[in-house]
Amino acid sequence: MRVRRRYACGLMALLAVLAAGFAWPEHPVIPVQGASRTDWNAKSFWFEPWGQSGVHKGIDIFARQGQPVVSAVPGVVVYQGQFGIGGRVVAVLGPKWRIHYYAHLDEAAPASWLVSAGQPVGAVGTSGNAAGKPPHLHYAVVSLVPVPWRISTDTQGWKKMFFLDPGQLLAGRP
Repeated sequence: MRVRRRYACGLMALLAVLAAGFAWPEHPVIPVQGASRTDWNAKSFWFEPWGQSGVHKGIDIFARQGQPVVSAVPGVVVYQGQFGIGGRVVAVLGPKWRIHYYAHLDEAAPASWLVSAGQPVGAVGTSGNAAGKPPHLHYAVVSLVPVPWRISTDTQGWKKMFFLDPGQLLAGRP
């Protein structure tokens, strides 16, 4: 009986944590300090052909080299370092169980593993496959919870159940 009670308590705690993640309000901010919606092409999300990845699964926010990159949402830094074609990256687990991915950074420097919206996480750069291109932040949002109704017949369209359009999130549309 004690084992069942512990199991039930553990399950309830897990469900409470999961529910809290969905209840946590998102309200993202533009992740490049001083940038506006005119600093990226709204049509670049899921654009193809796009280099090695085939399809562009985020937006590129153009800014001067070294411009501060800030966390778009409050969350937990789950990765900081080198990551293939992304170069220097920071990944933040935020509200709604979404990973906010910041790539091509000149430097990655979250102050701690907990960040608030607007807190610096790095600087705009040209690392990874952005070398030789204008400085920019590649910003992507990945849902850890699949959203199957977003699947399409586009190239790699099944991945749309995980990748969300950051431009729409920044415009207040989920």
